[in-house]
Amino acid sequence: MRTLLKVERGTIVHFAKWVGAILALIAIVVLVVSALAGPDVNVCMEGPVASWPAYGGDPYGTRYSPLTQISRENVEHLEVAWTHRTGDVSDGSIYPRRSSFEATPILFDGTLYVSTPFSRVIALDPETGKERWTYDPKIDLYQRYSESLVSRGVEAWEDLEGRAGAHCQRRIFFATLDARLLALDAARGEPCQGFGVGGEVDLKVGVGEVEPGEYEVTSPPVAVGDVVVVGSAQGDNRRVEVEKGDVRGFDARSGALRWAFQTVPRTPESPGWEEWEPGSARRTGAANAWAPLAADPERGLVFIPTGSAAPDFYGGERPGGNIFANSVVALRASTGELVWHFQVVHHDLWDYDVASQPALITVRQDGEEIPAVAQATKMGHIFILHRETGQPLFPLEERPVPVSTVSGEQVWPTQPFPLMPAPLQPELMTPDSAWGLTPWDRGKCREKMEQLRYDGIFTPPSLEGTLEYPSMIGGANWGSLAVDPERRLLILNVSRFASWVRLIPRDEYDAARRASDAEGSFTAQAGTPYGMNRDPLVSPWNIPCTPPPWGTLVALHLDTGERVWEVRLGTLRDIAPLPLAIKYGTPSLGGPIVTASGLVFIAAAMDDYLRAFDVETGEELWKGRLPAGGQATPMTYRIRPDGRQYVVIAAGGHAGLGTKLGDYLVAFALPD
Repeated sequence: MRTLLKVERGTIVHFAKWVGAILALIAIVVLVVSALAGPDVNVCMEGPVASWPAYGGDPYGTRYSPLTQISRENVEHLEVAWTHRTGDVSDGSIYPRRSSFEATPILFDGTLYVSTPFSRVIALDPETGKERWTYDPKIDLYQRYSESLVSRGVEAWEDLEGRAGAHCQRRIFFATLDARLLALDAARGEPCQGFGVGGEVDLKVGVGEVEPGEYEVTSPPVAVGDVVVVGSAQGDNRRVEVEKGDVRGFDARSGALRWAFQTVPRTPESPGWEEWEPGSARRTGAANAWAPLAADPERGLVFIPTGSAAPDFYGGERPGGNIFANSVVALRASTGELVWHFQVVHHDLWDYDVASQPALITVRQDGEEIPAVAQATKMGHIFILHRETGQPLFPLEERPVPVSTVSGEQVWPTQPFPLMPAPLQPELMTPDSAWGLTPWDRGKCREKMEQLRYDGIFTPPSLEGTLEYPSMIGGANWGSLAVDPERRLLILNVSRFASWVRLIPRDEYDAARRASDAEGSFTAQAGTPYGMNRDPLVSPWNIPCTPPPWGTLVALHLDTGERVWEVRLGTLRDIAPLPLAIKYGTPSLGGPIVTASGLVFIAAAMDDYLRAFDVETGEELWKGRLPAGGQATPMTYRIRPDGRQYVVIAAGGHAGLGTKLGDYLVAFALPD
């Protein structure tokens, strides 16, 4: 019998070799014929042309393009049209911080502009990727910044009162990682000498005592009329008295300070002063706007997404609701006057910053078109607010939330929950929900969860450790959402991930940080009775304890808030030990864009692909391989009637997510 099996196996192997050879020959013939024939691509040259003049596609942050040349019928034929390498990448071996290439380029006046992780600005030919000019403000790359080396983009502005073609009549505004606001001539990349001092304004002036590397700007400013508005990014967990999170408006021509809005009111004349205890208001910093801003030029409004007051995880030194923190704040762009505000989290203890750019939309209700703001959040909540008043357009309720067991903490008793759109991820996690590849690692996750306090979303940090779900990197982040006004859809990517956090009494903090079994990151929270320790909730194999999907792409109806479709976003292709494209979905950073032809383009996930989805069904239609992680939001443009439509994405990876680093700007287009 053994001999027969050997003969049988040999026969099968011999046969398989012949079959393999024949199939290989057929494959070669097919490839040759296909190459000679070329792809059968339907490219329409009659469609519109369009630029991408702002970070979010337009001042409103809609990430929508009217372009139609790349369609659902031909998107499978997209290919790399050009690649530009900036040279700006850091793996931490030379400079103390790793880089994250999160920028979205803009197309303004026939030129593509992009900022790099090293705070350089580069101007490129949009059809070839060739460099036209570059400007280097020479930030100190050896400084240990609180963020990774990162920049998300630039802002363009045209002086309508200036002489056409004059120096700096068209400007590129950019804010550096070391907190300088620059004005550059759009045509030549030279500093605008009449702006500030030598073309720049020092943003560190007027925000309190600044620690080196702790006060930064990572998102682009926004220009409305003749005012350029800028926020800031801060390492806000290190102490109570961090830098002030003021949002400021500067004269777009001279750089003079026009106004400053205090997100933590410090004087009796400041809006919201009566809502704070005077002592805590004068001490507390942050509540800063680190995410991109949005604007309504017709109404002269700018919309500010704000983060937590300092520090994030203990609020005993800032009692009360902390008005203007964790809020959408609408300001008069010319004066900084408060128009309205809406707080998405009261007295934040979870690092639930409003991390997404507000998207300005129009909602149809009862036959009426209502100007609105759509605000995505880390909690997976979407708030739809009237653009002129801030009033919710869909029902919501203030629900009681768990109380704190930590001495000195005063949790706000309720939090706002929108009833529609419904939450985009489950809001309850129990040890029975623990997930693992095997019973062993699932058991380890269950053990971890059983040791943590968890009473649902908004369970406050505790001394024994608290499970935080959604995580501080959950829900929607700075990638924000995209709007399809014709099909009445909102599109956004959602991360489903859990973390844990614990507070450590001050006299135990140093020992806990030095302990041999210490895990996670530690932050002092100086000025409070407690230090802080936190980490993602993962198994011993570094796999999330949260059941998949860990990342999804979701479509919501613009007028009803109903979920239209949801699909998993991302595979384990580039993060698992073996390159297996298991479609669990992954956490994502970056956002989607939508085109009039019915396509959603998004990278963002932890595998190195740019994808195209059918906006009506969520079906994946195409994916293009990237040379590094695509933790950025793409953009698209077509500059002439006889030209191609390009889709451009920064592929440089992300220091925090651990994706492959690089320095690539990649443009895709249909075959020429």
